[in-house]
Amino acid sequence: MADRPTTPTGSASSDRRGGGAVADRAPLTLAELDRLEVEVLAGVGPKRAAALAEMGVRSVCDLLMLYPRRYVDRSREARVSDLESGDEAMVLASVEAVRTRRSRGGRTLVEVRVADDTGRLPITFFNQAWRARQLREGVTAVFFGKVDSYRGRKQMTNPIVDLVGDRTGRIVPIYPQSERAGLMTWDLAAMVAEALRRSEARGIEDPVPHDQLARHGLGRRDDALRDIHTPETAAAQRAARDRLVFDELLRVQLLLLQRKHQLETGVTGIEHRVDGPALARFWADLPFVPTAAQRRALDEIRADLARSVPMHRLLQGDVGAGKTLVAVGALVTAVDGGYQGAFMAPTEVLAEQHHASVLSFLAKLDVDDEAVLGGRRPLRVELLTARLGTARRREVLTALASGAVDIAVGTHALIQEGVEFSSLGVVVVDEQHRFGVEQRSMLRDRGRGDGRAPDVLVMTATPIPRTAAMTVYGDLDVSVLDELPPGRSPIATTWTRGDLGRDAVWQHVRDEVAAGRQAYVVCPVIEGSDALEVESAVATYDDLGSGALAGLRVGLMHGRLKPDEKDLTMRLFRSGRLDVLVATTVIEVGVDVPNATIMVVLSADRFGMAQLHQLRGRVGRGAASSTCWLVTDDDVTPEAEQRLQALERSTDGFELAEIDLDLRGEGTLFAGQQSGRNDLRLASLRRDRDWVVRARQAATELLAEDPSLAGEAALAVELEWFQAKLAEGGDDQSDWLLRG
Repeated sequence: MADRPTTPTGSASSDRRGGGAVADRAPLTLAELDRLEVEVLAGVGPKRAAALAEMGVRSVCDLLMLYPRRYVDRSREARVSDLESGDEAMVLASVEAVRTRRSRGGRTLVEVRVADDTGRLPITFFNQAWRARQLREGVTAVFFGKVDSYRGRKQMTNPIVDLVGDRTGRIVPIYPQSERAGLMTWDLAAMVAEALRRSEARGIEDPVPHDQLARHGLGRRDDALRDIHTPETAAAQRAARDRLVFDELLRVQLLLLQRKHQLETGVTGIEHRVDGPALARFWADLPFVPTAAQRRALDEIRADLARSVPMHRLLQGDVGAGKTLVAVGALVTAVDGGYQGAFMAPTEVLAEQHHASVLSFLAKLDVDDEAVLGGRRPLRVELLTARLGTARRREVLTALASGAVDIAVGTHALIQEGVEFSSLGVVVVDEQHRFGVEQRSMLRDRGRGDGRAPDVLVMTATPIPRTAAMTVYGDLDVSVLDELPPGRSPIATTWTRGDLGRDAVWQHVRDEVAAGRQAYVVCPVIEGSDALEVESAVATYDDLGSGALAGLRVGLMHGRLKPDEKDLTMRLFRSGRLDVLVATTVIEVGVDVPNATIMVVLSADRFGMAQLHQLRGRVGRGAASSTCWLVTDDDVTPEAEQRLQALERSTDGFELAEIDLDLRGEGTLFAGQQSGRNDLRLASLRRDRDWVVRARQAATELLAEDPSLAGEAALAVELEWFQAKLAEGGDDQSDWLLRG
């Protein structure tokens, strides 16, 4: 790698302003630009450098990758008088008046009146009190949003706002701004222009092979960087964005595919027997017919298990699609060959639910064992959680170490000190995004002294769009359960607002209980305070027990209860001795009560779409028809309204995942994989689905002959730099790429 430069254009002996450029030096790499602190640029002193650092910009590379979030084409911007209801428009206007008030639901409303020389436009912001400080009278800004109509007047609600000052030019880039840091869009544009000017003499390296660029109709990287920041035409800006989006996605896909190659070649796995008698008996004795999707997924898993390469597969399925059955099939395959299986869940409630499910599936199953008379014994399944008493825990650990336990189901207790397996062959990790790299690696490495790694199956009940899965889980093979087992009843979903709606909900609950059914009532998690979460659930429990549901048997479930109290409550509800369970999202996954037919979610607008879909999946698990009520106050944001309407229209988790991606972008998908960081600075899994596929194709072609990229040295160096950047944030930030 090149020696550390002191300026983008100069040799090591040049001053930091960039004098004395050497024309024959190699183009600047991203790694070199990343080593240059922003203070090498004219006009960036310690104060501005500190302000940039608050925005995550510390190097010249960071600055060049601080892309405009939108552009104002002054030849095409809308005038207020031209706006039509239903249009998505961008308006340049000045603030005439600002007023702050509270709605009946207690939310803060900031009402702003803006105007240009053709007319006035009212704008309302929900729960954004800071807008009153930002949008003072006389301020000029660009407002971007959907125009709607209220009482016959055109208006905007919660538009995006960009302060633009008196910028000139036909196409004006708008950068992410920080009033707190004191940096406005014009400040950032000037610094970016200085960085680009100082880079011209050497140019910026382009490591992507020319044939790949030509195949996808892409231009040079240095042209793209110039045109993304200072486009002369809209077409030039779009072409620049395509090139830089491709670069980002290609780096991600190269890393993921290299990681996949290392998993397949760097570790020896177990060649399992996949046609053993236990699996055949298990499959034949099922009291129902598995779906075609379940059969297909298990066939894919068995094909993996038959190879000497360790399996690293994601099983993705909607709520109720039958992932547990497929997982048990994988575990029984391990047992057939004399190995043990482990099933790890993130919570005790979910671990206990899985333990009960595994026991019910395998209650009559025997396995071959030459060490016992008759050569057969019952398959042994044990539960290991922190709640086990000392004597019982010691008994289970001894049986695990000796091989007497065939399948262990548990929480993170499975990877605690002192837990050893005799011969661990298959690991299933449920809701895998809740476990970190180190935890998954520890379970994978347990109990194998022969150098062979057990096979790993990770599961998620959160449907993920195809292109997002290709990026977030690109190092895994993916099996999808895309159909529900027969016998699952449809779930009718209704969104209701206000007090009258609540009255109808509670009457429906009473009617269902009178018919012998049960109901859940879920309260929202209050952000940042477990205590408030519990108080909310407790208050609802008290109000219902003495009011709308008086006379019914109402229970309470939340995360602050002692384990024994939670266990008792769940046993009472499962057995039918409680009619209604008031709970927080502790029951989001893992709770299976077929007699429960009503799900009531209070303040449903406070939940994300995926979480609401998970909660809805707690009902509809029996033969009786089921209903999910989404209850809100009268005032909800337009974004929440779109989410709730989508949930009313569809119960298809994969369809909802695509809608959610369109509504909210990829931030929701990366939650759990990352912590506040998205290394796709420009690319969007929502907008750039086609480029994800293209980048995957290009990465596959580049790595097909040489996974080390030895023949593409510049690209290999850039990938090494990118991987190091990801690792700087630690496992929490780069988990989705550096999965163990």
